[in-house]
Amino acid sequence: MKKIERRAVVCRILALALAVGLGVFLIRYFIDGGSWASSAFNRHLYDTNGVLASGTVLDRDGDVLSTVEDGQRTYYDDADVRKATLHVVGDLQGNIGTGALNAFADKLTGYSLLNGAFGAQQGNDLYLTIDARYNYEAYRALGGHAGTVAVYDYQTGDILCLVSAPSYDPLAVPQDIETNERYEGAYLNRFLSSTFTPGSVFKTVTLAAAIEEIPDLDSRTWTCTGSVDIGGETIICSGTHGEQDIGTAFANSCNVAFAQIGQELGGSVLERYAEKAGLTDSYSIDGLPTAKGTFSLETLTDGQLGWAAVGQGQDLVNPAALMVYMGAIANGGRAAVPRIIERIVGPLGLPSLPRLTHKTGTLLSRSTAERLADMMADNVEKTYGAGRFPGMDICAKSGTAEVGDGKTPHAWFAGFLRDEDAPYAFVVLVENGGGGSSVAGTVASQVLDVIVNGY
Repeated sequence: MKKIERRAVVCRILALALAVGLGVFLIRYFIDGGSWASSAFNRHLYDTNGVLASGTVLDRDGDVLSTVEDGQRTYYDDADVRKATLHVVGDLQGNIGTGALNAFADKLTGYSLLNGAFGAQQGNDLYLTIDARYNYEAYRALGGHAGTVAVYDYQTGDILCLVSAPSYDPLAVPQDIETNERYEGAYLNRFLSSTFTPGSVFKTVTLAAAIEEIPDLDSRTWTCTGSVDIGGETIICSGTHGEQDIGTAFANSCNVAFAQIGQELGGSVLERYAEKAGLTDSYSIDGLPTAKGTFSLETLTDGQLGWAAVGQGQDLVNPAALMVYMGAIANGGRAAVPRIIERIVGPLGLPSLPRLTHKTGTLLSRSTAERLADMMADNVEKTYGAGRFPGMDICAKSGTAEVGDGKTPHAWFAGFLRDEDAPYAFVVLVENGGGGSSVAGTVASQVLDVIVNGY
C-alpha cells in the first residue's frame, strides 16, 4: 500500500513538472516563437549561405530596398542608396544587428503563432518609415565623414531619415573593411548604439534647469572676458562676449556664463535634469534599444562641473535620445517615441493593424519647453542665419565637442521645426567635423531643405 502511495506521489510530481514545463514552453513560444522560427539555422527561411530567403523591405513610398529574386537577395539598384540605407536595411552577413534583415527577420518571413513558419517562404512586405531619398541626401551631405543624421516626426514617431556613416555597399563589401580606418565602426548604427560628448547642445539642459531653479534668471547678467576660473580650472570660451543676459549668453553659446550657471545649480540638480530629459534612458525603437547616455555629475569638482555644464568632460549623450528631447521641447514637454516600422503587408495583401503612437513621459514642463523653444529660435535668427533654412520656423542649438588628443572636435546640430505640417525634430553629428553650426548646421540645412521644400 505504501509503495502505491509513494508511486502516486511521484506520479503527481512528474505530472506537475510536466504541466509547469508545458506552461513555460507556451510562454516562451508566445514571446520568442518568432525568433526561433527566424533563426539562421532554419533552412526553410535561409539559404545555404545563411541569407534570409524571403520577405521584401521597402521605404515609406514603396521603393524596394531589398527583396529576393531568382532565389537571391538583392538591393536597390543605386550603390549610394544602398550605402545610405545600409544600417536600416541590413547586410547579407548579419554583421549589422539593427538592420531589418536581422532585427525584423520574423516579421519579414511571415511567421505567425497560428501557422508558425509554414508557407513563410513567400514572406511579408515590411515598409519602413524612412524615405530612401532623404537618406540618400543625408549620406551625401555628410561628405564622407563618420557620423549620423536623423529626422523624425515628433507627433507620430515616424523616423523619416536615419543614416549612419561610415557605410559600404552590401553587394560589394570592401575586402579591407576590418583593417581600413576609413571603415572603422561601419557595422555600428551610431544613431541607436553609440554615445558621444555632446558639447554645447547640452546647454539646452543646463538652460532648462536654470529657468526652473534660478528665480532671478532674467534680471541677471554675466560678463565674459574669454575665460573664467572656477575652482582652479580655467573654462575657456569661444569668444569675448562682454556683459550679457541669459538670452544673449545662450545665443552666444557662452561657456563662461553657462559654466558659472552650472556651478551655481550644482551637480545633483544638473544630473537630475539630464535624467528628466531622458538622456540617461534607453528607448525601444520597435524593439531596437538605444544606448544610454551618462551624466555622473554629483561628485565632480567645481571646475569639472563647469565643463560638464557646457557639455564637455565626461558627459556622453546618445543621438536618438537627444533627438527625442528636441521633439519634447517642440511638443510642449512630451514627444512620440520613435519607430522605424510603418506597416507590414502579408502575401494576400492584407496590411497589419494600425500602429499606436507611444509617448514619452514629461521630459520638461510646458512653460519651460515654450521658453526654450523661443530662445532656440532666437539662436537661428542671431547666430546661425535664418536664410540657411528657407521656409522653416526652425529652433536649433549647435555644439562643438572637444574630444582630446589633438583631434578635430565633433560637430553637432540639433533642433526642430515649429510647423503643424512638418512637425520634425532632427539631430546631426559629424565626427571630428569641426564647427557645429558651420559643418553640422550645413548638413542639417541641406537635408531639411529636401524634406520640407522638396529640393
